[in-house]
Amino acid sequence: MSYSNGLRVIHPNAKIGKNVHIGPFTVIEEDVVIGDNCWIGNGVTIYNGTRMGERCRIFPGAVLGAIPQDLKFDHEYSTLVLGNEVTVREYCTLNRGTKEAGTTRIGDNCLLMAYVHVAHDCFIGERCVLANNVTLAGHIEIGYHATLGGMTAVHQFVRIGDHTMIGGGSLVRKDVPHFVTAAREPLSYAGINSIGLRRRGFTNDEMHHIEDIYRILFTRGLSTRRALGIIEEDIIPSTHRTYILDFVKGAKRGLMKGFRTVSGPSPVLESM
Repeated sequence: MSYSNGLRVIHPNAKIGKNVHIGPFTVIEEDVVIGDNCWIGNGVTIYNGTRMGERCRIFPGAVLGAIPQDLKFDHEYSTLVLGNEVTVREYCTLNRGTKEAGTTRIGDNCLLMAYVHVAHDCFIGERCVLANNVTLAGHIEIGYHATLGGMTAVHQFVRIGDHTMIGGGSLVRKDVPHFVTAAREPLSYAGINSIGLRRRGFTNDEMHHIEDIYRILFTRGLSTRRALGIIEEDIIPSTHRTYILDFVKGAKRGLMKGFRTVSGPSPVLESM
């Protein structure tokens, strides 16, 4: 561990890895595990139940592992788990889980920008980006390679799929399936995340295939049940088709809106 000048309160039973920098005015409680080569800035608070992988960076003012803001929470044991190479910027608040799921989990290589809030029992997959002031309620599931624009608020129990891009300032009340961009109010389908998919090695044929599925699901004005039937009849089976259909069939809160024409200026949406 490297030492900085200034007052720090670190419980002697906390498990601190090798080559960990801990800045002044930081508090680390007893039941905390921090992996090797992490950097923890000034004025960070890390509560009991926090588990942190290697090479994480925690910026000043962040609060990790605080008890849930859930009236049903009864001080049961639970955890907050961060993967490797997670970056948590200034003044983020990440709560641990409740007895329902037991943990809040953030995958490897995620970036949480300033003032992000992640509530109890959320699951965030690998390589996600949550921009400034994103707010997640409890029990939210986010797949890998998802990007949420600044000021986005997500309702409890919502699921957001892999390779998605959600425009800044969005209110996410319904599930958002894999591979799409979403914007407008109420939140609506705005096409597939073609730039993000291309960056991650999807071929043109794969993207056209995915786009064909979502045209049926979101642009024809069909009920979800009817659209699923047409997709199963008309679209050639593939791994991507199965992945999308499984997600849609499991949408307990329903899906976001389909494409619709709106008047006036549209919100800025940049695929990532």
